[in-house]
Amino acid sequence: MSKVHAQYGCGLSGPKEWVNFDSSPTLQLQRIPLIGKLFYSFSSVKFPENIKYGDIIKGLPLAANSCDSLYCSHVLEHLSLEDFRIALKNSYHVLKPGGIFRCVLPDLEYIAKTYLEKKANRELDASITFMNWTLLGHEKREKGLKAIVKNHFSNAHHLWMWDKDSLAMELEKVGFKNIRKASFNDSQENAFKLVEDSTRFENAVAIESIK
Repeated sequence: MSKVHAQYGCGLSGPKEWVNFDSSPTLQLQRIPLIGKLFYSFSSVKFPENIKYGDIIKGLPLAANSCDSLYCSHVLEHLSLEDFRIALKNSYHVLKPGGIFRCVLPDLEYIAKTYLEKKANRELDASITFMNWTLLGHEKREKGLKAIVKNHFSNAHHLWMWDKDSLAMELEKVGFKNIRKASFNDSQENAFKLVEDSTRFENAVAIESIK
């Protein structure tokens, strides 16, 4: 029986060997029968046909214990703490016993150390750099109905940041084992090479764990 590899928050990256999910409102609209084709023709972002709509917080349309591998890159930091914990539970739910989960996120420890180094060097823009790198702030507050709608559907900002230790702690709480710091393309499962991007590992924390 062939292995099942799934990723969520995939954006436009959907290798045919993987089951690919994204929760973009644009993708959701493009998948509506009839209307979706019209929206697709006018949309500036066109999702490939093999990318399915799926929200890890609501639960992916996958059976329990069905996946051999699960992957997400620069997704979890866009979730609130409560939703993040739900996402980890749902990730654990769809993996087979012995299945591998790999996740990549911006590294809060690296950003914090950079902030302190800039402060030590008396660089006056240290705090501005910190806020820009963490995506926790807003440079300006947009007003009006259009801004309200955009902010409601947009998921561009980060809601919670993580370092290696806190991320490992949360994974362990859910039940994951053999939790370790990962590097680009260092998994024993070669299928991850089809979804991993080396640039996403720069200044990031990557964790591999087993169900």
